[in-house]
Amino acid sequence: MPVYVALLRAVNVGGTGALPMAELKAICERLGFANVETYIQSGNVLFRSDETEATVERRLDEALAKNFGKKPGVMIRSRKELQKIVDEAPFPDAKPNFLLVTFLPEAAPKGALGNMIAPDGEEAKVAGREVYVHYPIGSGKSKLKLPALKAGTSRNLNTVRKLAEMAAAMEDSG
Repeated sequence: MPVYVALLRAVNVGGTGALPMAELKAICERLGFANVETYIQSGNVLFRSDETEATVERRLDEALAKNFGKKPGVMIRSRKELQKIVDEAPFPDAKPNFLLVTFLPEAAPKGALGNMIAPDGEEAKVAGREVYVHYPIGSGKSKLKLPALKAGTSRNLNTVRKLAEMAAAMEDSG
């Protein structure tokens, strides 16, 4: 049974609203997902399901909409996709907590970086359904404007690494 990692948009960071991770786990279990695990309080959940990625994404987004009154946005990635994101991360000199990966629901449009305003020296790179952004002064202080990021949800490289490790361990456990 495939392992999926779901990354929820705007959960517990002032967007859609607060969702205790125990409640997120319970929602996933009610949907029939197996071996459900959550990681930190920012909307990350791992599980197994025989359903397709698109079906899992749709079902989880709809279930969460019942809590929030609207769909928060769910991005699903596989263990292999997460590992590739970690392995191919640009900006090798960036501190991992200053390198954010924005997960998008679909491939970034052509020219996604064309409207970028980076007054603090931020750098960005598009890679399919992800946008990597290096924030030299940290994302909290940055004045970066990049409209392409709005549809997605971001995690720093440390978090992405940990999720890839957890997904690998779950997959390897059978």
